[in-house]
This record gives sequence, structure tokens and C-alpha cells, in this order.
Amino acid sequence: MATVNLSATARTESGKGAARKLRSSGQVPAVIYGSAREAASLSINERDLDRLLGTIAAESTVIELGVDGGRPTKTLIREIQRHPFKRQILHVDFQELVAGEKVTVNIPLVLVGIPDAVRLGGGVLDQVLRELEIEVDPSNIPNHIDVDVSALDLGHSLHISDLKLPAGVTVLDDPEMTIVVCSVPRAAIETPAAGVEAVGEAAEPEVIGAKKDDDEGADEK
Repeated sequence: MATVNLSATARTESGKGAARKLRSSGQVPAVIYGSAREAASLSINERDLDRLLGTIAAESTVIELGVDGGRPTKTLIREIQRHPFKRQILHVDFQELVAGEKVTVNIPLVLVGIPDAVRLGGGVLDQVLRELEIEVDPSNIPNHIDVDVSALDLGHSLHISDLKLPAGVTVLDDPEMTIVVCSVPRAAIETPAAGVEAVGEAAEPEVIGAKKDDDEGADEK
């Protein structure tokens, strides 16, 4: 489970005007909520937040959020609102994590290994699904889930049901969803078609029969 630290400041002012004032001063409005606490408004340094988000998987990384220098609270980012053009962060929602209270998170799927069908047979790996929605205790959130593709044959695929999951992880996605496919390269698929054309061309000498008739007609003359 990946864990990082972030500092925040409690704020009492709310509304659009207060939010604009915070952003103009280099702060990002935020809120923290949870089943064991009332929602509280916060502000976070924009540079610190930008730097942090550039190094983590925001949806699955536990953030130790310290408010006004107090004891850090384990949280997950639940929503990040950005400006549609400037990509500036406008607001962030944090959910407090409680031990024993499961949460829903999206975890990256990481391919492990290289199939012989790719290394020696010219196959192509196509990763269809890149993350998995799971339910898990906050203390057991995995950084990612490995997908072993080393034994994948040409023309075969792996599905969610084929995964070896860590203990305590419940998958919420359809178990029949495809994760990765080992495909035949398009060029190889087109080759037989070219071969068929070649056969068709090779069959053209049969037209000689018509020419033969012409020659026979010439002899008759």
C-alpha cells in the first residue's frame, strides 16, 4: 500500500468568492469527509498538491493528511475538479479511511512477462483493460495488480477471472471482462489474402484454352 504525506489548513469561509480568493493566493479549496466525522473545509498549497499528484496514482494512494499540524488522518482522494482549459485544480475531495470499513478503489493492472508468441512468434499484446475496480480494507490497498502474460498463446486472451488476487480483495468488475489479448499481426493476416490473389493469377493461364480455340480456327482457315 502506497502512502504519502500532505499538509492542509482548516478554513471557515466558504462560497465562490472565498474559493476564488484562495486560488488567487496559491491555495486550493478542499473538503474532508467520512462516516466517523462531519465534513470540514480545508485549503492546500497548490504547488505541494501539484507536485504530489505528479508522482502518485491519486485514486489508490493513501494520503496522510495533516491539518494545522495535527495528527495525520489517512485519506483517499475521491474527486479532483480542474479548470476545463487551464487544467488548474479547482477543488479536491478527501475521504477519511476507517480501519475495517472497506472502500472502493481503482487499481492499475500491470503486465508481467513476455509470451513466447510475442518474443518468437511475432504476436502483438493488446491490453484492453488497464485498471480494476475493487473493494478492500484501507490497510490492504495494493499499489497495483500483476497480470502474468508469460504463458499466453497466440490468439488467446486473459480475463479478470484468470487473475490471482491478493487476500481480502473483492473485484467489482465483470469477471469475464478481457484484460489482454495476444493477437496475430495485421500484416500476417493479410498475407493469405495476397496468396489467394497469387493463386488467382496463377490460374489465369487457363484462359489459354480460349487462345487455343482461336489458333484452331486459324488452322481451319
